Amino acid sequence: MNYYQIGKIVNTHGIKGEVRVQAITDFPEKRFAPGATVYAFQKGKDPVALTVKSHRKHKQFDLLSFEGMEDINLVEPLKQADLKIAEDQQDDLADGEYYYHQIVGLNVVDLDGNSIGKIKEIMESGANDVWVIQRAGKKDLLIPAIKDVVKDVQIENQQVIIDMLDGLDD
Repeated sequence: MNYYQIGKIVNTHGIKGEVRVQAITDFPEKRFAPGATVYAFQKGKDPVALTVKSHRKHKQFDLLSFEGMEDINLVEPLKQADLKIAEDQQDDLADGEYYYHQIVGLNVVDLDGNSIGKIKEIMESGANDVWVIQRAGKKDLLIPAIKDVVKDVQIENQQVIIDMLDGLDD
């Protein structure tokens, strides 16, 4: 089964078993809703299924507690664990919307079909996402994921067609 990361437990919070999570999902209300199942992945260990008991926001973090883990001593070993969901927990997205794992790794070409590089990372910047394109022998290229630049995403062909507007590659 494939799993996709939705957050990382960065620390504990208080003594009642809450953890601080740095979320990397566009759907924290759904992913961390009470009753939802998430999987904690730690290096060298099997994934652990956890049922969310409570979720609230605190500063830039999502605070979670899990069923049966209402004590700091029980959640302390989960620090630095990656939180993931199973592939079958993903929702279908509207046309033109994609999960990060579908975009990262795609080849990028310009309108003339010239290869530019490969998307290696997606950064959230507030107004729009920024795609980091790894290029051979050059610095990484940062492009805004907006309609003026991203002309076509072809998941089936493993490529993205972009319009290299003036000033993008300085």
